Amino acid sequence: MADVEFGRVMVKFRAIISFLLVLVTVVVVNWGSPAAAKPPKKPTTYTTEQIQQLQAYAADVAEMRDRLPELADLIQKQNWVFVRNFIHGPLGEIRTKMLTMSRNLLPDAQKEANQLSKAVFDHLVDIDQAAASQNYKVAVRSYAETVRDLDTFLNLIPQG
Repeated sequence: MADVEFGRVMVKFRAIISFLLVLVTVVVVNWGSPAAAKPPKKPTTYTTEQIQQLQAYAADVAEMRDRLPELADLIQKQNWVFVRNFIHGPLGEIRTKMLTMSRNLLPDAQKEANQLSKAVFDHLVDIDQAAASQNYKVAVRSYAETVRDLDTFLNLIPQG
């Protein structure tokens, strides 16, 4: 008889322990880390370190921008082989560098920077295709668009 009563007490005790464990789990999950539950705040300004890093990236892109007149000269001379070589050589990493910079910009500037990066890349592809087909007009127009979009991109970079 004592064993039967002890068994009933243990069943009730297990039910109470299970209920308490569920209650503790719910409390821990809901209140355990409120910072993780809140979305992170978007930064509204750049730190000094971020500006320095962005300016270092910008220097690389600006160096490529400074070489664009060489591309214009090659297009003007209709030296199509060297136009293509120039796009794939000295300008070969421009999109990668621009995308790296874009990721480090404030969120409101990232979208425009990514669009400009894609536009510059697309213009260079157009110049490359124009060189392959020896289409001077398309090459000149795409070159002008490349310069415009690259300058706009560089203007997104914060100054110290």
